[in-house]
Amino acid sequence: MDSPSLSLKLAAERNRLRLMEIIRNAGAGHTGGDLSCLNMLTVLYEKYLRIDKDHLDDPDRDRFILSKGHCAEALYAVLESRGILAKETVDSLGQYGSPLAGHPLHEIPGIEVNSGALGHGLSIGIGMALAARMDARSYRTVVLMGDGEQAEGSIYEAAMAAAHYRLGNLIAVIDRNMLQISGCTEDVMALEDMRGRWTAFGWEVVETDGNDPAAILATLEALDTAARHPHLVISHTTKGYGVSFMEGVAKWHHGVPDEAQYAQAREEITRRIKALEEEIR
Repeated sequence: MDSPSLSLKLAAERNRLRLMEIIRNAGAGHTGGDLSCLNMLTVLYEKYLRIDKDHLDDPDRDRFILSKGHCAEALYAVLESRGILAKETVDSLGQYGSPLAGHPLHEIPGIEVNSGALGHGLSIGIGMALAARMDARSYRTVVLMGDGEQAEGSIYEAAMAAAHYRLGNLIAVIDRNMLQISGCTEDVMALEDMRGRWTAFGWEVVETDGNDPAAILATLEALDTAARHPHLVISHTTKGYGVSFMEGVAKWHHGVPDEAQYAQAREEITRRIKALEEEIR
């Protein structure tokens, strides 16, 4: 029997399968972080963000910033699934002359700003959220950050500013997979108490299971964007989620699976897709 929860899971798994193909074909990618944020991206674009592929310049569209821009491959997979990017464009990633790069570029349909220089996305998002208020627009701004990115001091300047301006139309998400390029975040630069820190800055802080599309959607829909405080979603995820030999392994921060690894990843994901399709039928 079909349900919104099952349909979201199926969409995420189909995007995961396509993501692995994109990385394999391009010969490059930040695979672990792509996989940990893919469910969040899928839910945002399938169910939450007010973005119409035929009206990408609508002044009332929601804004999305992938501050952890090194995970562009996951964003490309999701934008393709929503008809915003053509398959042939995404297939060109890694080839000479491709319009796509390893980080998002604003010239690409559906991408608001260049990103990937870590620590900048939240500041840009504050500008967008302030502009919405000044222009009496109803759009919301969502910024997705990495947890390793939280070592950037500019994030905390932005956190203070967002609370000062009472930006209820701003939602920040931290992809809390506990790993960065050089190991566990708590060994490299401890981030906890994350909830206490952001609460002290004046944000509403909520937590969700970022591996569960239904939990993500419920968390996002419960946010009151008419409130007078910004919102932080701590999305608890698994680095390399959905591919057994990548899960929780720091070396998959970036890297391309070899032929045997790619075949195993495809088999695991395809098995889940078939099971979900059968359950929906």
